[in-house]
Amino acid sequence: MPQESGRPLHLDPRAPFVISTHDLGRRPGSMRQVTRVVAAPDDLAVDLIGVPKGADVELDLRLEAVMEGVLVSGTARAPLAGECARCLDPLTSSIEVSFQELFFYTAEDAGEDDYILDGDLLDLEPVFRDAVVLALPLSPLCQDDCPGLCAECGTRLAEAGPDHRHDQIDARWAALQALKQDTPNTDNDQEG
Repeated sequence: MPQESGRPLHLDPRAPFVISTHDLGRRPGSMRQVTRVVAAPDDLAVDLIGVPKGADVELDLRLEAVMEGVLVSGTARAPLAGECARCLDPLTSSIEVSFQELFFYTAEDAGEDDYILDGDLLDLEPVFRDAVVLALPLSPLCQDDCPGLCAECGTRLAEAGPDHRHDQIDARWAALQALKQDTPNTDNDQEG
């Protein structure tokens, strides 16, 4: 999380996305792998789909000390739940995202939007959140060829069948249709 106004972050070392870099010792070239499963934070979604709060998120990380700070590279895998954008049926899926972020040792080395270590701790949650939300589909589908819902009656077109239709009268001809119904049949009057 970017540091605000020079204030230290004071991260909780027990928080699920907080990782200690103490064993890297600020020695450029030192590296370690981290694999862990953490609970997904809340509000990790777009309109129709997201990662359920508390779902298991698998993190595979590589922490590498560099001159300016700690470079974190990795992947995260999480389940998704939501609804189809066409037929509104519930759907489940999963997502895998990759990310790479540099956490600077000091605010002097970092830019305004950069991440800064809090002592030996870094908070990976904002990086994870950004990577997942940017990768979520804006129009998730239950299947690629989902036909959706009927615009007239709301029936699922996948269940309705190919002969599903509604008789529609073109609004431009509706007035003539009414005239035809109101006009008496004059063919019988002319005979005779």
